[in-house]
Amino acid sequence: MFEFWPDLVNSIPISGSMSRLLASSLLLVIGVLALRAVLGRFIRKTVNSNELRRRWFVQSRNGLLLLLVLGLIMIWASELRTLALSIVAIAVAFVVATKELIMCVTGSMVKSAGRSFNLGDRIQIKDFRGDVIDQNLLTTTILEVGPGKLTHQRTGRMTVLPNSLFVSEAVINESYTHDWVLHVFVVPFKREENWKHAKTAFLEAVQEHTAPYLDDVRRYMKRMSDNRGLDIPTVEPRVSLQVPAAGEIHLVVRFPVKASERSFTEQAILSDVFSNNDFSKEKASAQAEAPEQNNQPE
Repeated sequence: MFEFWPDLVNSIPISGSMSRLLASSLLLVIGVLALRAVLGRFIRKTVNSNELRRRWFVQSRNGLLLLLVLGLIMIWASELRTLALSIVAIAVAFVVATKELIMCVTGSMVKSAGRSFNLGDRIQIKDFRGDVIDQNLLTTTILEVGPGKLTHQRTGRMTVLPNSLFVSEAVINESYTHDWVLHVFVVPFKREENWKHAKTAFLEAVQEHTAPYLDDVRRYMKRMSDNRGLDIPTVEPRVSLQVPAAGEIHLVVRFPVKASERSFTEQAILSDVFSNNDFSKEKASAQAEAPEQNNQPE
């Protein structure tokens, strides 16, 4: 049954240098095994404590294993050098062929190390913006939110992002404070319109909508500030002014709200303000003329 085995062994070409390397390796292994047996016998006879004996066994085994590895490396150094050159050539070809996959894996590591976001967070990277619903080693999946960067309605589209984006692009996390967030929206006006009355109306509407939970938000932000060592901005509702161009005035409305209710609360505030007020140019002129008529002498 095994008659072919000697012929098979004899048919394998082994050079003289290879024979010397194999013989040296075999001698090294035999020497290490013999040394281990001697050390084991010595430890059993001289060490009485079980715990100390076990520690010596482990240390001697690890030391002999290191000695064996170093000896084999020294014996096979020239062959390992040749093998290493071949491996480097193969590795370069592999890296070139799988560059994008490697970038995705690297991006996943960068994302995890930086703790940029978690599942459920709303993020923006380049022109992509949405809620994170899945992430793995190669991709991150978001449900798109838009249109634009200021609206908070889901479009119904799903976007799969390669993790390579996280290596070179900045990530904006809109849900960094998680349960409660500071939501901002902008209302544009022309300079001749009654933007002063609009500012007052928006501030009153925002204060009315946030009053029921404003104390909860203060406590939550105070707890986050203590836990993370960050200076959390004030949560008080505010309406500030911006002048992006001549003849235009923008009202920047900022208020605290639950992360899941940003769009709903924004629409409720806009509906209340514009349903109960008129900020047109004619209305502004009429309100400006009324004080002048009242101040005329009788």
